Amino acid sequence: MKNLRGQEFFALIYRLFLVFFFYQIARLLFWVFNKNLIKVDGISEYFNLSYYGTAFDTTAILYVNAVFILLSIIPLVINTKKGYQIFLFYWYFITNGIAYSLNFGDMIYYRFSQARLTSAAIEVGKHENNLGRIFWNAVFQHPFVVIWFVVVLFVWIFLYKKVEIKDEKPSNWIVYFVSTIISLCLITTLVVGGIRGDFKHSTRPINLVDANKHVSNPLQANIVLNSVFSFFRTIGTNNFKLVHFVDEKFIDQEIKPYKLYHREVEGKPNVVIFIMESFGKEYSGAFNKNTNVKDFVSYTPFLDSLADQSLIFTNAFANGRQSIHGMSSVLAGIPSLTDAFTSSPYSNQKIQSIVSVCNDMGYDTSFYHGAPNGSMGFQGFGNILGFKHYFGKTEYNKDEDFDGIWAIWDEPFFQYFAKNMGKKQPFLSTLFSASSHDPFKIPEKYNGKFKKGTLQIHEPIQYTDHALKKFFETARKQTWYQNTIFVITADHTNQINYPEYQKAMNRFAIPLLFFSPNPKYHLKGINDRFAQQIDIYPTLADLIGYNKKIRSWGRSLLSDKNEDYMIVNSDAINEQMIIGNYIYIFNGKDVTGIYEKSDLALSNNILSKNLNAEQILGIEKTKAWYQDYMDRVINRKLR
Repeated sequence: MKNLRGQEFFALIYRLFLVFFFYQIARLLFWVFNKNLIKVDGISEYFNLSYYGTAFDTTAILYVNAVFILLSIIPLVINTKKGYQIFLFYWYFITNGIAYSLNFGDMIYYRFSQARLTSAAIEVGKHENNLGRIFWNAVFQHPFVVIWFVVVLFVWIFLYKKVEIKDEKPSNWIVYFVSTIISLCLITTLVVGGIRGDFKHSTRPINLVDANKHVSNPLQANIVLNSVFSFFRTIGTNNFKLVHFVDEKFIDQEIKPYKLYHREVEGKPNVVIFIMESFGKEYSGAFNKNTNVKDFVSYTPFLDSLADQSLIFTNAFANGRQSIHGMSSVLAGIPSLTDAFTSSPYSNQKIQSIVSVCNDMGYDTSFYHGAPNGSMGFQGFGNILGFKHYFGKTEYNKDEDFDGIWAIWDEPFFQYFAKNMGKKQPFLSTLFSASSHDPFKIPEKYNGKFKKGTLQIHEPIQYTDHALKKFFETARKQTWYQNTIFVITADHTNQINYPEYQKAMNRFAIPLLFFSPNPKYHLKGINDRFAQQIDIYPTLADLIGYNKKIRSWGRSLLSDKNEDYMIVNSDAINEQMIIGNYIYIFNGKDVTGIYEKSDLALSNNILSKNLNAEQILGIEKTKAWYQDYMDRVINRKLR
């Protein structure tokens, strides 16, 4: 038996079994930590999801353990020596430990990203110089995740050591080497098939979208997946590919990628855009008057009071999941799909946007963000959009107001914003806030001033709302104030308290407000039509009287043309589109789900062979929009 290396192969199988077992433990813990965000109907459905997750675990485990497997079976003769087994032990736990930790990190990260970890995190992280502080802050804020990781790892090590390999020397070298070569060929075949997801040459390797084959609700795909798979599978990938579903005539007629407005405007209004970090709709009372959320509490008293004097859209959605996605959506009308446009190979191109439109009209354009210059990729993308000025932590030049992790505290930076802009008119100025961000701290002098709420984010949301109030107190004294249009929205949502906002589509629900002290712009009222971030750019182009053609997938919310809407976003696995009376789930090739517009939880897939006329057209529009998006991004036609 020793010539056939039986104990070595048994030990290898046992050690790989342990990896599979502990990946299931990580999946269970991920669900336990996030079960209020991912609805599962009972333990039997959970076990069904975890069973299908085994295929994705297999791919991830074989990615990480391919070298370990090779080192375990390659005929070196010394394989059974104690020193070599110690070397394998450390190799096994260093590689698996690092990879395994991604699943635990995702227990926390998922609450903010609403998606499994992907390699896009590298793009986000490379713009930051405070990753160490962010990491340790996350550890201190969520110690139980770290404790669970350490406990599980100790149990894993204990079980690993239960099967030991005794030193033995083969007596028949021919049998030893021949059996090893045969085993290598067999194991290599199994590894390749495991990484691909099957052994069929006719199918592509499994990907993130394949997780949706086994779920009743798209959100459950995040249980089927694991973080190691989603991270490794997206490294070096490029989901931007040209497709052809319809002819260009259909796109021109139904998608209408170009808009033209003819509003007559006397004098050019100034424009101020606030992109508020993590300001989900669920935090603001003004946007929840008709949602019937039980025991609702508002954490934005000033924004609520401003909404009474403004035009607000109570059914608005973000077009992305991260801050940089919000910037491209709000300012350039470019949503982020499964892969973010801003981290793609195609982001560095000339882009028509509200910035270029204002530059064309002679505006002075500027962008403000209190973080270290370059953070989040804002400065680089701002340069692509054509901002004439960038004001960050460097320009602010008062480090005593730095929050220690992310940026200048919102209140002082908002004051700087109010006093520094408007030196040339007309102007477009955009501010991206920072304080309502993990680790959800406020300045010490405000400790005890705001109610704690039920979520960590509730206190800093109130602080930023207070900073907004102070901004308007200062702005009212400026000469430019009376002739200015203000837009306030969020980059994306964040922590969730109410069940209404745990629904899949409501993970993107944000406030959208237009305000001007000048009554001639008629910016007052409550509008419950569906709206989105990419509507802001054409709405502002319309409001300031830009009478040239613009490239936009959104539409002016104030045009009398009453244009149809197509709400677009992505859960990082599939694209989601609201068209007319239905929500369509699209995987890049096919529509895999259709839901009633009111079914924001995506709980009842009504896709069937018996489609009505609107659904047939909706599927064609979904594919046509996706085709046009890919064409314009890849072929650099975003001008």
